Amino acid sequence: MSTRVAIIAANGGLFDAYKVFNIATAAAASDQEVSIFFTFEGLNLIHKHSHQHLEMPKGKEHFAEGCKKANVPSIPKLIEMGVA
Repeated sequence: MSTRVAIIAANGGLFDAYKVFNIATAAAASDQEVSIFFTFEGLNLIHKHSHQHLEMPKGKEHFAEGCKKANVPSIPKLIEMGVA
């Protein structure tokens, strides 16, 4: 079994950020080496100002409430966990 995971972050939206960072943290927790490659648009996910202002898509506001109830970490927190 491979011990390396490569992820391509091609989009800069909130849902995309959760997909990328949830897969990355799960892989890292499984002792796998994780590499994330960011396209130009995907760089918004890690830009120090942009990632703090990612918005929930219109019509999906109920997801924000569900994430809060389930104690899902914010994108900045997931990035912090990944860097540590």
